Amino acid sequence: MGQLGRLERAANLQIMSGQGVDVLVVGGGITGAGVALEAALRGYRVGLVEKADFASGTSSRSTKLVHGGLRYLAQFDLGLTHEALVERDILIRNAPFLVSPIGFVLPVYRGGRRPLNLPVVPPFGFGVRYMLGAGLLMYDLLAGSLRAHRHKRIGAHRALRLVPCLRGNGLLDAFVYYDAQTDDARLTMTVIRTAAKHGALIANHAEVTGFQQNHGRITAARVCDHLSGNALTINARIVVNATGVFAVRVEELAGPSMLRITPAKGVHLTVSREALKMTRHAVVLPETEDGRLLFVVPWGARVTVGTTDTEGGDIDHPRAEAEDVRYLLRHVNRYMHCQLKGSDIISVWAGYRPLVSSLDSKVRSSQLSRTHAVLDGPAGMVSIVGGKLTTYRRMAQDTMDHVDFKLRGSRCSMRPRSIQLSSRNLQLDGAESWKEALEEVRLEAPYLGLSTDTVHRLKLYGSACKIILDLVRQEPQLATRIVPDLPYIMAEVVYACRYEMAVQLSDVLDRRLRISIEDRAHGTDAAARVAECMAQELGWSASYTAGQVAAYIDFVNGLSVESVMGEG
Repeated sequence: MGQLGRLERAANLQIMSGQGVDVLVVGGGITGAGVALEAALRGYRVGLVEKADFASGTSSRSTKLVHGGLRYLAQFDLGLTHEALVERDILIRNAPFLVSPIGFVLPVYRGGRRPLNLPVVPPFGFGVRYMLGAGLLMYDLLAGSLRAHRHKRIGAHRALRLVPCLRGNGLLDAFVYYDAQTDDARLTMTVIRTAAKHGALIANHAEVTGFQQNHGRITAARVCDHLSGNALTINARIVVNATGVFAVRVEELAGPSMLRITPAKGVHLTVSREALKMTRHAVVLPETEDGRLLFVVPWGARVTVGTTDTEGGDIDHPRAEAEDVRYLLRHVNRYMHCQLKGSDIISVWAGYRPLVSSLDSKVRSSQLSRTHAVLDGPAGMVSIVGGKLTTYRRMAQDTMDHVDFKLRGSRCSMRPRSIQLSSRNLQLDGAESWKEALEEVRLEAPYLGLSTDTVHRLKLYGSACKIILDLVRQEPQLATRIVPDLPYIMAEVVYACRYEMAVQLSDVLDRRLRISIEDRAHGTDAAARVAECMAQELGWSASYTAGQVAAYIDFVNGLSVESVMGEG
């Protein structure tokens, strides 16, 4: 498993600026990562640049679900539901260490008016259970032969055993259906690593600031390396704009943009598992005021609650508002007798979804489709907009089909078609022999001071968990927990610097690890210690290290419930 650290980053930028690329992908979220991988598999010489860090936007701020979307089924968007369900199960197959099935309890209550925002509800709610059962059967069938689990009708009593805090008063029935869960930022990083493994040149903290054109066509991108301050020029045959909610801005660097994107803000809460007495099953809250589905999802030692769906706001600085928090608490407490309070909230975090906008300005963002579109932009640019985490591979496939069409007949540095690979059947980096590697970690864990929850955490690295094990063998102090009640260890910091291009403190504490949202102190107590470890790996000076700590503390200031609600 090759290294992907600061030296590789610098070399990648030098190669891109010196030799150029066939396809330059702008944006290092899950969409851009998928396009870079797809392009590399098709034999293109591909580069990817990201202005901040990989998954620093929407791709680290999702509900962390890989799912078909029951709401889309209720809206009769069968095409999107089928596409997402197929992609869900492809991911379970190709990244089993990182994407795992999870059961969702769907309760049915007496007096429910429009559970799951059903378009048609029988008078007085008669027959709702049968409609939901039929819908879940359709959900299973749309997944096709790949589906791993079928839904079950479990009844009220079993639902209360699976979800002890679920309100029993008025509970008529319940179902369990299955989707999947992942760490969104780690999935993005895994796809980035897989793309690099297949030849893609990757660099974070490198921002496209403009384009060079010849006869109205983009010939090169001007890029600022935010680490060195150097300005670079990268020649490219074609540029793919995969920047999500920033897609209009990138297009406008090349000419007038015709895109219409509605940024939809989604807010989540992180609470302790004890606050809601969650077991291994997630819960779907069946009805909300605006027709959205809300999920209560176990996440290690924590629980994620979300998400809201509101239009507008500052896309550069996503921030929750007090009403967002009240909305989530109100709906959770409507269905759970373990009443959540503000003091139970560990963190509040927000992100923006890039929705393809409707021409009808009266359509709310919660009603817009999560489908994607591949569009020709100004000066020959190709933009991929819309979509969702689950369908990133299909989005990348459609994007590169379009690029293939545009470049058909033109000469580019492609490998022979006979050795090209299909992303549909490609295991992501870390999938090979991951069970054997994890078993080795399990066997040695007691002797190295690694707890059970840390071993479970290291599963998310796949076969790379063995590299982390080797780091601990060489330096036993790297087995030290970063935060006492979370499973992260210092060896992961070293790994992030050497193998995942982490070059700033927030790269590690917010995205490679999820300490910023899972720790009550948001990692501020551990920031200096982690920064010192990174300084040794990356050659930081004392003043630069102190600046990184100060910048990180400023970064996490908006994650506490007190800062959102204006308390304390």
